[in-house]
Amino acid sequence: MRKFSKTLAALLITGFGTLSLSAQAQSNWPDRPIKLVVGYAAGGPVDTAARNYSKYLGDALGQTVVIENRTGASGIIAAEAVARSAPDGYNIYFMASPTLTITPHIQKAVKLDHDKDFTYIGNILDYTNVMVVNNDLPVKSIPELIAYAKANPNTVSFASAGVGSSNQLSAELLKQRADFDMLHVPYRGNSPAMVDVISGKVSLMFDITGTAINYINSGKVRALAVTSKERNKALPDVPSIAESGVSDYAVTGWYSLAGPANLPEPIVKKLQEAMDKVNSNPDYVKTMEDGGYTLHVTDGKALHDKINAEHKLWGEVIKKAGIQANQ
Repeated sequence: MRKFSKTLAALLITGFGTLSLSAQAQSNWPDRPIKLVVGYAAGGPVDTAARNYSKYLGDALGQTVVIENRTGASGIIAAEAVARSAPDGYNIYFMASPTLTITPHIQKAVKLDHDKDFTYIGNILDYTNVMVVNNDLPVKSIPELIAYAKANPNTVSFASAGVGSSNQLSAELLKQRADFDMLHVPYRGNSPAMVDVISGKVSLMFDITGTAINYINSGKVRALAVTSKERNKALPDVPSIAESGVSDYAVTGWYSLAGPANLPEPIVKKLQEAMDKVNSNPDYVKTMEDGGYTLHVTDGKALHDKINAEHKLWGEVIKKAGIQANQ
């Protein structure tokens, strides 16, 4: 009995010691560099936004934030890496909206559970897609495009970054909402798709405002409308699709922060406080708004609710469009 009591006492002491060390680690967090994990290649729009953000986030936290690119499977490889990491706040996922809202409907191999595998920290900013058309296409508005496509079947085509990409689904949703047809031409990325829109091999495409704006301002393509409900500050003269007559249309992409499941609340709170500091930095605000982004910081619950709603929306759009899932 005495031996048992000594063993029990030792276990209790060890347990309390572990809890104390855990609490101390949380209170000292971050005491070493944090990895911001990005699921897309260096130089692309997601990576560029993450690198801009990491500097300001590091300043707000008083610690270095380094980018780790883990590419593949439309962001899923990076998402899985974070989901499997220790919940200590040193591996944070810089998430682009398609990864958990679109990709699971396209790739059967995705095993992540968006409800259980992450701690959602909050949204950072939103981005708008903009429809751009070849300059020779004889339309200057969304109503004119719809009328032209209906009067000239099999004539209007749209490029995308690939099957199941967010810009394909922006077009598929418009087709469904406005009841007309266009031919989909998938590419391996936005850049080659834009090249063929400019040359006239395809009629149009949806692209992220931040990357399309230079082509628009230089006159290489013509912007018809943005996908967000409201106009974009970087393109104030371009109407929204909803404003152009398709009232039930609104598509906004976003970037957010998430950690592995069971990330301690004190660490989540510190990250959210840092996000608020970044969002109030005038240099950061100007950089992102000039790039066509809309600053939109939320808490984790609002982000989780958004993911659930968009997961449902895109699942319905994909099913109706007949897009087949890959193995």
